[in-house]
Amino acid sequence: MKASVYCTTKTVEQADHIIAELKAAGFQNNDISALLPDKRGTKDFAHEHNTKAPEGATTGGVAGLGVGAALGWLAGIGALAIPGVGPFIAAGPIMAALGGAAVGTATGGVIGALVGMGIPEFEAKRYDAKVRDGNILISVHTEDGKQRDVAKDIFKRGNAEDISTGSEANPK
Repeated sequence: MKASVYCTTKTVEQADHIIAELKAAGFQNNDISALLPDKRGTKDFAHEHNTKAPEGATTGGVAGLGVGAALGWLAGIGALAIPGVGPFIAAGPIMAALGGAAVGTATGGVIGALVGMGIPEFEAKRYDAKVRDGNILISVHTEDGKQRDVAKDIFKRGNAEDISTGSEANPK
């Protein structure tokens, strides 16, 4: 069964370290998601970032995102505005979820996307509040129980908070 392991971090550096550890443990870019508030000024939007990342990750994305190196290598990184919530930086499967219908409403955009990714609603609300307060949400998507345990261990070693696991909804 496909499931995800979630956590929050307080800083970009902490998130970057955890994501680098996940990659070193064999997790793929398209299985790791990150969501963080976009704290840049509008002047930073003009920079363009291109990488030679494997698996076609991060081509033509926005640079100067204020993210670390490992975050910058995730698939589909980009800035998006969620109506009624504000600007965010997202990468990985969560970017697609947030870019979908869940974002169409002013309330529940992040919560709806997280629930759609398999997080129970009460936890999705907690993660939404944490991200709005400036924390970074990281998730790892896997079908392997051993990988879930590895991800949890990496989160714990990285001093992440709010570590939990959820079963993912079937893809539409």
